[in-house]
Amino acid sequence: MKITCVLLTMGDRPAELRRAIDSVREQRDADIELVVVSNGCKLPPLPDDVITVQLPENVGIPEGRNHGVKAGTGDIILFLDDDGWYRSPEVARHISARFADDPRLGAISLRIADPDGGPDQRRHVPRLRVGDPHRSSRVTTFLGGASAVRRSAFEKCGGLPGDFFYAHEETDLAWRIMDAGYHIEYDADAVMYHPAVPPTRHTEFYRLNARNRVWLARRNLPWPLALVYLADWVAITLLRERRSRAALAAWFRGFREGWREDCGPRTPIKWSTAWRMALAGRPPII
Repeated sequence: MKITCVLLTMGDRPAELRRAIDSVREQRDADIELVVVSNGCKLPPLPDDVITVQLPENVGIPEGRNHGVKAGTGDIILFLDDDGWYRSPEVARHISARFADDPRLGAISLRIADPDGGPDQRRHVPRLRVGDPHRSSRVTTFLGGASAVRRSAFEKCGGLPGDFFYAHEETDLAWRIMDAGYHIEYDADAVMYHPAVPPTRHTEFYRLNARNRVWLARRNLPWPLALVYLADWVAITLLRERRSRAALAAWFRGFREGWREDCGPRTPIKWSTAWRMALAGRPPII
């Protein structure tokens, strides 16, 4: 199966971008094309076999990736950030085989390893009971810059929600992929490297995290589940951030925006999908 690797960059990490590109071009025994999306920046000179998409402004992570998907032709979409790279030249072949062997596999979340040899970060394992990061399992979401998605599922479900800009866009798509009858897997044998950096490095993290969580619930969950889901996350945030008034103020500002602003079309998942999510270890209330 042909793979399109969509690599998103803002042009501020030229050495890391080159490393990411090299790790894709070094993949063996796989039909893979590389699309580099410039999210409001000027791209450096790139190899002739790299497809480039030059966006005049920063449209956000999900919409930037959507543009990259449109520029490619692969059956599988492999997403990569410019500060990540693949440690093995066999990753693409492994992913292609996984999708070819299982027509109901909608998406794969890769295992993210610390390039300095430290332990895998628990927050990078997309399941409630993290356990051993080296154990594969079915999950209900995936990590955007470390994932592979079947193109037919991506297109059937409308792609990533461009208005989200940053945060929870992968979960929005993952829930719709599951509602379309596919399943999602965390594949511990598909490994990429990424430096250990906190998500709070983004200046708008708390506001967008809260706004998009409300949008996620409003767009995708039956109202009884949506209300429980959001109540749970209010409680979790109060416990996590109780020592930071600035973080809580930003989070609740975003939470209010999530109710006041247009979240896009509402297409609640089926109750049977919610049950499948529960069986996979994460019911859509947390």
